[in-house]
Amino acid sequence: MLQIGSLVDGKYKILSKIGSGGMSVVYMAINEKANKTWAVKELRREGVVNYEAVRNGLIAETEILKKLHHPHLPSIVDVIEDQDSLLIVMDYVEGVSLNVNLEEYGAQPQELVIEWGKQLCDVLAYLHSRKPPIIYRDMKPGNVMLRPDGNLTLIDFGTAREFKVRNIADTTCLGTIGYAAPEQFGGQGQTDARTDIYGLGATLYHLVTGLNPSEPPYEIRPIRELDPTLSGGLEKIILKCVQKNPDDRYQSAEELMYALENYEKVDDRYRSMLKVRLASFFAVLALAIVFSFLAVGNQMLASGNQGKEYVDLIADAKTTADYETSLKTFEAAINIPDQNGQSEAYLGLIQAYKANDHLFTVDEARQLERLISENRDALLKNPKEYVDICFETGKLFWYYYAYGGIENNQVTRAKSAIEWFQEVMRYAPPDYENLAMAEVYSNVGIFYRDIQTAVTEADDKGRYKPLFDNIVQMTESIAKNENESEIVRLELLELGRSALQQYATKLKVDGVTEDEMRALLSDIRSILEDIQTTTETSTNRKEESLRHIGQTQKAIDTAFSSGKDQ
Repeated sequence: MLQIGSLVDGKYKILSKIGSGGMSVVYMAINEKANKTWAVKELRREGVVNYEAVRNGLIAETEILKKLHHPHLPSIVDVIEDQDSLLIVMDYVEGVSLNVNLEEYGAQPQELVIEWGKQLCDVLAYLHSRKPPIIYRDMKPGNVMLRPDGNLTLIDFGTAREFKVRNIADTTCLGTIGYAAPEQFGGQGQTDARTDIYGLGATLYHLVTGLNPSEPPYEIRPIRELDPTLSGGLEKIILKCVQKNPDDRYQSAEELMYALENYEKVDDRYRSMLKVRLASFFAVLALAIVFSFLAVGNQMLASGNQGKEYVDLIADAKTTADYETSLKTFEAAINIPDQNGQSEAYLGLIQAYKANDHLFTVDEARQLERLISENRDALLKNPKEYVDICFETGKLFWYYYAYGGIENNQVTRAKSAIEWFQEVMRYAPPDYENLAMAEVYSNVGIFYRDIQTAVTEADDKGRYKPLFDNIVQMTESIAKNENESEIVRLELLELGRSALQQYATKLKVDGVTEDEMRALLSDIRSILEDIQTTTETSTNRKEESLRHIGQTQKAIDTAFSSGKDQ
């Protein structure tokens, strides 16, 4: 196995082991001259029963990937082989597989699954449009990486093949049972673009139901039998994807993409609703005329009671024991005319999200964003109240956002918060107390949003020192503040620790000294040890951060070891 800190081919320095399969190990490495991070897949001859066959499969995978350039695919940059091993150097894909996401959180939100489906349609359409077309043949959650920015990357091209027009049938069965189409079983026809449609349909089924089609009873059922709240349109789409006869499936990824973009229109409930709306239109029009006259008469009477109603609703929302009732009551207060420009109901809603389960879900985010967007003009009449809401919303995304069920994904949360802190910077008066911290939050979020592109284009030099400075400022201003909540402090400390571990070498290149890194890590350890946690969640987060301090120390040691050896 490769040694941590060793130099491969004179240019790839091995930083850490990041994964392993049955026959290969994957490492994170850095090309220090290009200042870029890579993944290195190692296949060793020792211990592999049929090394040549496995080697040939990896070479075939490599040859396919070398020809491809797409945002949802990794790139191969180097192949290094000697008598003992084969090394493949490729893009480092940060994130977790959708399979891991399913294991930890179960069925995923329907809207999120549909968005992922469209991304996968996009990459399949690209593969199928190559000359000759490339058939992937192993679509499943375990082969899809969810990156911190919410986008997907399709990995593992070991079973992909170029489509050959003259082939009547495939001679081997490649793919994963449960996700593999019938024609992938030798002798039942040649695989083509519709084979990947089947695999994507099975993948969408697994994601939206949490049931693995490759496990007993090995079946794909109508999804509304499992969860009646799911869309009938999505159910029809999945069932069409997994038809046994390829002629009965969608015939292209573009056709499936269109269906996913319009899944609501396929839903029987949607069609019934259109008929009801048409039948009701004229009756509503007549009533509207009558009500418009009545509304003018009642407006002055109602306005006198609105202020009292607003106060009463907020009081009710804060005291009710039922969470859903609390959310609805805060929203009702926000929607009172002439009261929707006040911040108290929005801030109460934000506090309710945090207090419920210390998570900010996708559905909760949609509710809050909708309410702020609908009432933005009214809020901007009092900029101080508007920026208070934006600052607290930014912090809510930064510390609590559970995008796709991944509550510990700091990078996704930081990037999701950017726009809210930028709103603070845009509208806050110069003496606004949180203006400086809004800028720091925004800067860190922008770093994580842009760094992958900068690394790909070898344009990331000079970006790491400002990140370090911002993290130091966060540590001093917030993490050391004992009046701040323990979750907020723990999250900031983990952000600083993980940045030191991941970017130690790049921070060194940007001029951050070893003493500066060690001082920050020492501060992080000290503050972590002093925090008195009060919940199981915060206790686990504290212990997890402390467990990784040693690895972070090793990363700093590795970054500066080459200079000491000279």
